[in-house]
Amino acid sequence: MDALRRPLLKGAGATGTLAAALAAGVLKPSQVLAADINRAAFEVKDLAGALKGIGAAGAAESKDVVIRAPDIAENGAVVPVDVASNIPNTISLAVLVDKNPFPLTTAFDFANGAVPEMALRVKMGQTSLVEAVAKTADGKFYIAKKEVKVTVGGCGG
Repeated sequence: MDALRRPLLKGAGATGTLAAALAAGVLKPSQVLAADINRAAFEVKDLAGALKGIGAAGAAESKDVVIRAPDIAENGAVVPVDVASNIPNTISLAVLVDKNPFPLTTAFDFANGAVPEMALRVKMGQTSLVEAVAKTADGKFYIAKKEVKVTVGGCGG
């Protein structure tokens, strides 16, 4: 009986503390799960709209945004893409695939001092440009592009 008592009391105490923090407004459910995302940008179906949705409509091309992806992807369902920014004070990176049904595939914000680098797998339905957008702390956007040829489609192809 004593073996169950201690874990039960700990769990009840933690639940009570969490409920009190939520009721007092100190802790909001959106803060617990994740930061708010720009849903509209992820739902746009064209590249220009997606770039506008993240605020990067007039992004300048830069060689300091580096995209590492295969020239030819054998399977469009899992295309490995690595993106890094060598631009000082980069606070976010986004990856877009031009001919996908929803071009904006991912967007990451980086905390102060974090290395702006990410590795991901994207789904591509056909040969397309993969674009990486970097945003700096002063609100400027930089973009890099790389064409990836897909031999077997991943978005219903």
